[in-house]
This record gives sequence, structure tokens and C-alpha cells, in this order.
Amino acid sequence: MKCMAEAEKSEKLRLDKYLWSIRLFKTRRLATDACNANKVKYEGEPAKPGKNVHLGDIYEVRTEGRKWVIKVTGLLHNRLKYSEAIKYYADLTPPEEIEKAKVQAAAFFSGKRLSKIGRPTKKDRRDLDNFMGWE
Repeated sequence: MKCMAEAEKSEKLRLDKYLWSIRLFKTRRLATDACNANKVKYEGEPAKPGKNVHLGDIYEVRTEGRKWVIKVTGLLHNRLKYSEAIKYYADLTPPEEIEKAKVQAAAFFSGKRLSKIGRPTKKDRRDLDNFMGWE
């Protein structure tokens, strides 16, 4: 009887802990906050951080960088390295959403400033000084 109770206990896993353990969030607190801010949905409804996760559940998760659609393929109680953690969920995110995230990441990491935005260049400042007569 005791073994059966332990087996049932091991099958219970909170949603916030699961999202943290599969490395969608850096900390468990961030996963909890995302659930409380309605950024995690189960069947179109906001999911609470204490919801029990079951095999086959499909969640829509909004993280800082992108939107995920994941299917639970295994329950992971503790955090593992990324190459191991990805075996516990299936990424069902539509390809257009992944492409959009790649474009945003490329613009962020390129380090180039968009033209006509931000501080004026030295030439712009000189032209402005000449126009104002401050030479």
C-alpha cells in the first residue's frame, strides 16, 4: 500500500516546477509569476502555478523571447541540462512563430543601431550648430 501511495505522489508535479525543470524559465519564481500573469494557458484558459501536470497535456507558454506550444511527454521533477530536459516535452510551436522569434533575436544581437534613431552623429551635431548659428 505504501509503495502505491509513493508512486501516486511521484506522479504529481506542479506546473511551475515543470516549466522550470524543462528550462523554459530561468527560475521557478519566474515560472510562477508567468502563470499568475496569465502567460501560461491550458486549453485556452489561464493555468495556475499549482496545477498538476499530466502526460499529454498541451500548454501555450509566453516567455520573454517567444511563444511556445508544448506537449508534455514526460514528468521531470528536477532540473537537468538542456540536452536532457528537451526529451520531456514536444515543441508544437507553429513554424511562423519560430521564424518571428529568430528575426527578433537577429535584430537584437546584431548590435546595429537603426538609422535615424538615437543620438545624433558628430556630423549631425555640426550641421545643427551651423544652422542655429552657434559655431
